[in-house]
Amino acid sequence: MKATGIVRRIDELGRIVIPKEIRRTLGIREGTPIEIFTDREGEVILKKYSPMGELSSFANQYAESLGQITGFAVLISDREQIIACYGVGKADVLNKPVTKEIEERLNEREFIFAKEGEKGFAEIVEGYGDYKEEMAAPIIAGGDYIGGVFLLSKTEKGKLTVAEKKLLLTAASFLAKQMEE
Repeated sequence: MKATGIVRRIDELGRIVIPKEIRRTLGIREGTPIEIFTDREGEVILKKYSPMGELSSFANQYAESLGQITGFAVLISDREQIIACYGVGKADVLNKPVTKEIEERLNEREFIFAKEGEKGFAEIVEGYGDYKEEMAAPIIAGGDYIGGVFLLSKTEKGKLTVAEKKLLLTAASFLAKQMEE
């Protein structure tokens, strides 16, 4: 654990303010769900809550199956970061934040299908652009955007087709149903 040197007092209602610098650094905004943990030494640990994070091992298996069947790289994200991947270097993408543009577009329930250089093509993870075509479908559970599923192709020969689109939509729908159970 890393000390920040910041001390805050709990008010009469049991609240504590997380300093702006820490919120900014960790990407915590108003409305961000926070999970609270305690340990045996009496420490209280706050962590950004991700409902998709509960499915990370399942999502990894799903990404692997989808990637093996389609032959494409697969990424699965929660609202903010990649939680599962197949066909790409894990160090390149796993637990890395999804770009703001992709997050906003999926939050608007937009299906993304684009080739490099075309309007609509956007980097999914900052600094990772080792692909020429992309498809993305938002995962919507209980009416809320909770993540996305991505298919990536390293060639630009129109490899991503209507069949892959249906598979991607099926994957997003299936993962959403898992979250609703």
